[in-house]
Amino acid sequence: MIYLDTHVLAWLYAGLTDKLTDIAKTLINDNDVYISPIVRLELQYLYEIKRLKDQPDVIIPNLSEEIGLKICNQNFNDIISTSLTIAWTRDPFDRIITANALLNNNILVSKDENILNNYQYAKWRD
Repeated sequence: MIYLDTHVLAWLYAGLTDKLTDIAKTLINDNDVYISPIVRLELQYLYEIKRLKDQPDVIIPNLSEEIGLKICNQNFNDIISTSLTIAWTRDPFDRIITANALLNNNILVSKDENILNNYQYAKWRD
């Protein structure tokens, strides 16, 4: 089981797999793929500021069909409690996405340098 950061999900949906590293592609192909529910909100935000052309309710079902993407259903209060321990970022999306993965020490596929430098199970490069 792995989690995807929002930008990875957006690149997959846009067919920009050339932006993914080999390890990211392998992890996505070889594992059950999840996102935190907060990714839906971040996708909506990106749609509203015109950085995405489609809304999350188009993107997520498409990737559910294509790669078996699932939305995690862990207890939100547990996720928020874990996010309160993450003091290395002020970005609420990054805190919650990372906390969601951290609850069970799952891999988080992300290119975000701050996440890579602070979350021991973040993966992007070899």
